[in-house]
Amino acid sequence: MAVSGLAELKKALDQLPAKVEANIMRGAMRAGSKVMAEKAKEQVPVDSGDLRNSIRVTTRSRRGEVTATVRAGDKNAYYAHMVEFGTAAHLIPKPSRKRRLKQVILAFGGSVKSEVQHPGTRPQPFMRPAFDRHTQAALDAFAEYVRKRLAKEAAKA
Repeated sequence: MAVSGLAELKKALDQLPAKVEANIMRGAMRAGSKVMAEKAKEQVPVDSGDLRNSIRVTTRSRRGEVTATVRAGDKNAYYAHMVEFGTAAHLIPKPSRKRRLKQVILAFGGSVKSEVQHPGTRPQPFMRPAFDRHTQAALDAFAEYVRKRLAKEAAKA
């Protein structure tokens, strides 16, 4: 079965059972999203490696709609958005009276303080550039996956 256009793809998928169609689309979305995730991992700044290791692809099929998401950040890399977009200069305040018992003294610039003026950080985008530069590669991976799966399903029939 040869498929070259979107209309032909839809026609070929409509001939398959709904569950098989959903599985093919979910796999294709995952294949395309993996390209984005790999490129983001190549571009992310690495210190401990936690942020790079937190970049994940998830797929979901609900009510006939398939979605794929590329995410960065987890409990060890809660700062993904701060790396991508940067932070403004801000004050890290003195702890409240309740928290003062657990207060951790902050060392900054060689002196010990209970509050610190943070200078902010510059943005180091990695997700958006991966999307902007590698959209075509992701679409190619999507199309290749669909081609292979349709051929496999056609061979079964």
